[in-house]
Amino acid sequence: MTSFSSDSLATTDQYAWLEGIHDAAALDWVRTQTQRTEAELHDEDYAQSVVAIRKVLDSTDRIAMVTKRGDFYYNFWRDAEHRLGIWRRTTWDSYCSESPVWELLLDMDQYATTQGAQWHFAGSSFLRPTPGEPHRKALIRLSPDGGDQVRIREFDLENLRFIEDGFDLAVAKTSASWIDEDTLLVTSATDETNTTRSTYASTARELTRGASLADADVVFEVDQEHVAAFCYYDSTPGFERIVTTDAIDFYNSHTGIIVDGTHHKIDVPTDVQVSLHRQWVLFAPQTDWTHQGQLIPAGSLALSHLADFLDDGRIAQVVFVPDAKTSLQGLDFTANYLLVSVLHDVAAQILVFDLRNNFAQSTLPVEDPMLSVSVSAVDDEDTATADDYWMTITGFTTPTTLLRGSVGEPATVLKRSPERFDASGFAVTQHFARSKDGTRVPYFQIADAQLELDGENSVLMDGYGGFQHSMTPGYSPAMGVGWLSKRSANGRRPVYVMTNIRGGGEYGPGWHRAALREKRHRAYEDFAAIAEDLVTRGVTKRERLAATGRSNGGLLMGNMITGYPQLFGAISCGVPLLDMRRYTQLAAGHSWIAEYGDPDVPEDWEFVRTFSPLHRLTDQPHPIGDYPASLIWTTTTDDRVGPSQARKMAAKMMDLGISNVRYHEPENGGHAGSTDNDSTARMLATSYEFLWRQVR
Repeated sequence: MTSFSSDSLATTDQYAWLEGIHDAAALDWVRTQTQRTEAELHDEDYAQSVVAIRKVLDSTDRIAMVTKRGDFYYNFWRDAEHRLGIWRRTTWDSYCSESPVWELLLDMDQYATTQGAQWHFAGSSFLRPTPGEPHRKALIRLSPDGGDQVRIREFDLENLRFIEDGFDLAVAKTSASWIDEDTLLVTSATDETNTTRSTYASTARELTRGASLADADVVFEVDQEHVAAFCYYDSTPGFERIVTTDAIDFYNSHTGIIVDGTHHKIDVPTDVQVSLHRQWVLFAPQTDWTHQGQLIPAGSLALSHLADFLDDGRIAQVVFVPDAKTSLQGLDFTANYLLVSVLHDVAAQILVFDLRNNFAQSTLPVEDPMLSVSVSAVDDEDTATADDYWMTITGFTTPTTLLRGSVGEPATVLKRSPERFDASGFAVTQHFARSKDGTRVPYFQIADAQLELDGENSVLMDGYGGFQHSMTPGYSPAMGVGWLSKRSANGRRPVYVMTNIRGGGEYGPGWHRAALREKRHRAYEDFAAIAEDLVTRGVTKRERLAATGRSNGGLLMGNMITGYPQLFGAISCGVPLLDMRRYTQLAAGHSWIAEYGDPDVPEDWEFVRTFSPLHRLTDQPHPIGDYPASLIWTTTTDDRVGPSQARKMAAKMMDLGISNVRYHEPENGGHAGSTDNDSTARMLATSYEFLWRQVR
């Protein structure tokens, strides 16, 4: 293996100085390039786009999604009046009304004023109350900048205030769960002794009230070369335990439980995903798994009683086995049923298994295959809601609908989101392109139903293709007003295309593994094949074709810029990985070696280099005029990928004389790219306006 010191890096990488996130020289370059981009883009058209996007984000009649805790339904909400948001709750009867009455718990704008800092709400965790009593305490996660690091504070749900001498964990990559009123289970990457190379916690500690985290007893620890120690305390009555996960890499792990101080390992291959619920243990193998003579195919779902499995390895039932067109997407439990979400050619299905009747299978009705459907339990511990579930239905041109039902009975519509843009006349269709190796790759097209197939339509392609993440239909008001509502110079409405390329999870773990490591090129070939198919079908042409992607999707865009520049007129490349020689040394990059390969291993670097956009610029150069107009953007506070990769790519493209590249880096926003509705609107408007001006 090889490694690079800071001195050797400086001599081999002329852009290494941009890795200093807050170094003066790097920030001077960032400000200069950001100001240049804003001077060109941020005009009246941009301002109108910001206003339009901000309006739909701030709309007060959108659905307030809730989580049930005890007798209350909790919601976090942002709008024009509450920029940083409010945390609130209401009763069921009130929630069902057209104008719910909310009890304000925490006003983040007011909190920012009192603290002199703009903290951002990042979630809550409730202390289980004594039976029959209300919830009285919660842990609140607070982000200083929208990044992954958080401060965790104890909140009083009766007096509606933070407890001054309560639990207060300093800013770090931290998680915490309640063991009891005076004890927390904490994983926190606070210093080198308890942090993995991937920048996550390597230890779990039992923290008692009044003690320091550094002095707290370690109850679980993993190798610092592994990704992370993930732990939580399961306080379900009768099933109290610490659940441990040693995340070896992104796709291999060991799961176990700690009961009465004894650690019980759940002995399965490391690529079998394990989850626990009450007495059940569930298994989702990522490759074919033969267990006690039984073949459990990759992508299946099996379950067993935990006690039986720990005793003799018995598996009670394999409840789902995929075929070539189906994949497991998610699951949840009501008191008596297992709800399983499945995709069939990227269309949603919901399977129901009766836990009291030998896993008898039924389905929940789905009205339209072009819509996404998700389900989750309301509260399986409350006898009044034991088998109730939430169902959300959404589509590209269909506003989100929230329903509530009980298994075995029809679901009732609770809330409907109003239309936010004029979708009349649009048609949603699914198509398949042939990739380079002959694989059929699906994509959704949202276009005028009377679309003229003469190549003169402005098209925006969207893609991700990694980490088994599935791209599914969903109503996006910001995309609707920011892209689909525009009119091109020839008077036509633009087209939006969502791609389902390999590397994702649309067809299960096999679809994902088909683009892992040395096979990464397949994801890029798939995306390019869809671009070519759009041209072949007459939907568009190169000059009118734009593409966008973020994070791993940003890496996808970087490879479109450097590998397929002749296909695109414009590209927006957001919060991206681009320097694959250095990605494992930056931010949380070490955790993604299982996805991409290890560039410090010479054999891996041979193939990693072939999809490292920073290197492809000179390894596989194209004529300067071939490169599409490119917006490369990130945020200074992105602590997951980090901003340096975007900086280096843009700087190198500029130095090579590629004149149509622009760079944008606001300070806050973390990896999400935004911290509130205003910054979200500005981020999206910047991207949409850049692309639109190139391909309209």
